[in-house]
Amino acid sequence: MQQVTIYREAGRYAGWPANYGIWSWDNEIVVGFTVGYHKSDAGFHRRDRDKPFTAMQARSTDGGETWKVSETPCRLPGTGTLSADEHVAGKHKLQGDTAFCTPQNINFAHPDFAMMCSRSGLRAGANSWFYTSTDRCHSWDGPFQLPMFNYTGIAARTDYLISCSDECLLFLTASKANGEEGLIFCAHTTDGGETFSLRSQIGPEPEGFAIMPASARLSESQILVAVRCRGQGKKDWQDLQNWIDLYESDDNGQTWGYMNRPVEDTGRGGNPPTLTHLLDGRLCLTYGYRDAPHRICAKLSSDDGNTWGDEIVLRDNGGDHDIGYPRTVQRPDGTIVTVYYFDEEPDGERFIEATLWKP
Repeated sequence: MQQVTIYREAGRYAGWPANYGIWSWDNEIVVGFTVGYHKSDAGFHRRDRDKPFTAMQARSTDGGETWKVSETPCRLPGTGTLSADEHVAGKHKLQGDTAFCTPQNINFAHPDFAMMCSRSGLRAGANSWFYTSTDRCHSWDGPFQLPMFNYTGIAARTDYLISCSDECLLFLTASKANGEEGLIFCAHTTDGGETFSLRSQIGPEPEGFAIMPASARLSESQILVAVRCRGQGKKDWQDLQNWIDLYESDDNGQTWGYMNRPVEDTGRGGNPPTLTHLLDGRLCLTYGYRDAPHRICAKLSSDDGNTWGDEIVLRDNGGDHDIGYPRTVQRPDGTIVTVYYFDEEPDGERFIEATLWKP
């Protein structure tokens, strides 16, 4: 396995690629993340809430061997940050009638297409929006507002499946009936992004939460979605059980059935999955584990997610629980590129890293 540093600066806090997305075109890869400032006594995430976070993206043109980092070239719909509002003191404020653009027949099948989703918060009252690019993330059109789908809040991270030029599925997190995060659902557009409708809720409303879906298409009709889950109880949230569940649809997202639990424990606070359909037909699930020994992990399935192999450790020796949020793509030569945030000591900077590995 090869470890590659994408972004690392003393005194800075870089995090959460899963909130933004990863996109690839053969050996060209772009990944999104955010950068703020380190603060030693800030709690679970050691970041300074009184200083801004800046949306960043890193680009590799050699399959993840080397990277160039720049600010994400997109317009915010107001004051705030791109998908990091829960980590700063000031909350997002939309710019009224000028906040959002109107989609104009988006071509989802464009060969250089990418989509990125964002949100103003996590619970009731959260608004979400998306951007599109047809030049491999060199520029972003938008922001385009997402509807509320009859929920009280939408907390969008980037996860989508393209069906054709004017049809796309989005996998999103919504607030529960009590206003807390969250439950997951599938949204659908058939008119190039001009309108979106609720296609289906994935699983029942949980007692704890089910958030941050990660999808993979196996066929024209079969879709799998891995989900970050947390239990409910009277304990402190950091002490509750966390795991990853898997759901399946055989009708292109209209209905869903529970499959299994690929990961029984993701550690303190939990961690989102990312699901990748490999070139040889296997599935690759990657995630962070937030208890000692803190690490980045993977599991493989050779039977469409019905069973899963043993845990593969991609990166160990993490300094504490504040790691993970991976995103994964595969190069044409079969090498897997898994990107995540990491630390090597509890009071050290958080940085963005990639593991290049062969399954």
